[in-house]
Amino acid sequence: MSALRWFVRTVDRALDGETVYRELLAGEPVAFWLDGSLTDRAARRVSVLGTTLGADAEVVVREVADGDVFAEVQELIAGRAARLDGVPAELTGVFNGGYVGYFGYELKALTGGAVAHESPTPDALWIWANRFVVIDHDRDVSHLVSVDSVDDGWLERAARIAAHWSMSGVDVPAIARLDLEAHLEQDRAAYLAGIGKCMAALEAGETYEVCLTNRVRLPAVPDPFEFFLWQRAHNPAPYAAFLRYGDLAVASSSPERFLTVDADGWAECRPIKGTAPRDPDPAADQLAAKSLAEDEKTRAENLMIVDLIRNDLGRVSEPGTVHVPQLMEVESYRTVHQLVTTVRGRLRSGVSAVDAVRACFPPGSMTGAPKIRTMEILDQLERSARGVYSGVLGYLTVDGRADLSVVIRTAVLTPSETVIGAGGAIVLDSEPVAEYDEMVLKATAAVGANAAAEGWGR
Repeated sequence: MSALRWFVRTVDRALDGETVYRELLAGEPVAFWLDGSLTDRAARRVSVLGTTLGADAEVVVREVADGDVFAEVQELIAGRAARLDGVPAELTGVFNGGYVGYFGYELKALTGGAVAHESPTPDALWIWANRFVVIDHDRDVSHLVSVDSVDDGWLERAARIAAHWSMSGVDVPAIARLDLEAHLEQDRAAYLAGIGKCMAALEAGETYEVCLTNRVRLPAVPDPFEFFLWQRAHNPAPYAAFLRYGDLAVASSSPERFLTVDADGWAECRPIKGTAPRDPDPAADQLAAKSLAEDEKTRAENLMIVDLIRNDLGRVSEPGTVHVPQLMEVESYRTVHQLVTTVRGRLRSGVSAVDAVRACFPPGSMTGAPKIRTMEILDQLERSARGVYSGVLGYLTVDGRADLSVVIRTAVLTPSETVIGAGGAIVLDSEPVAEYDEMVLKATAAVGANAAAEGWGR
């Protein structure tokens, strides 16, 4: 096959992500926006928007029954990398080409779990990103990139459009409010009954922690991108993302990092266990954060998942490199406080980013511990497939790096309905009504101001 080349144009300003999407990508059947602009963490803020075009365009869409999609994606990345020369200097350390998409929760069947429910959406969806825009918000620069064997003119067209934005801006239409009626798949009584069954399994010693989840079902929305903009405005998050493939759209406001792998082979997980609502009163809000950090039950939940992730990461890391540089620190977002831990390890020689994903999948914060037995319990208690929810979403680059979030606070939108997953960790000293309320809090954060949650019984 012919060699692939990078074609890059640099714009001396950080372009507006919404404008880039509307002007360059809204008319494409496949598009993505990984929005890194909404974090106030110390991490470098970079957004990536793009699509797949031309003779080399590719979208990998798979069901769990199709075979080992982890191995397939790894093979595809290796094949693309073999056709490319060194990474251009301006794209070092940022997204420089690769696959953007998700691995859905039902792929647990490839990592020790069972096939219990069939998802109505693809179990894996990965876009070969060969036309994209990198926005470096902190360095106030953007890069327009085409990865192909020949320059087909896309870069020139994109540059002309970007110059128009730079000079005069673009008139962006106002976001219209959506009035939607939301329903829980398992109502209050059913969810509390499920918590009771979790407690029975805990008392029997079958598990230490169970992440029980529910689905919020809403009518289809006329414009999924508008839904994402509402979500982005009302619940900004560091791993916000919008992904569209035909009639399927994923709108995420995830605060949780699943896994990153850097150029030196260091892998990092940042599990969240522990959630408390924000309070409009500053003193009360500070007290809520302090109470979350000191709550013994929450700390026990977090520590169990940290131990699980240390074990998962340890299976693919060099001996002695797995460590915890940040243990149970409170991070605050628009609607909630979260208790977050950081786990790091250096991957062994010959271990790829996809290998690390497989070793840690599905996210331990979305299963409980021990992972395999707890997934079996969840299969019995949950009525439907989690689908994209509880999986991982982000990018895998041609130079071996990765950045993936846990799919939470996320809407999956199709022409028939909109589905949002929410849940929480159940342990021996859980208070069932409080656990139900936490699930509702998370669901409400994802729905934002768009839906009336009548009859949820908080």
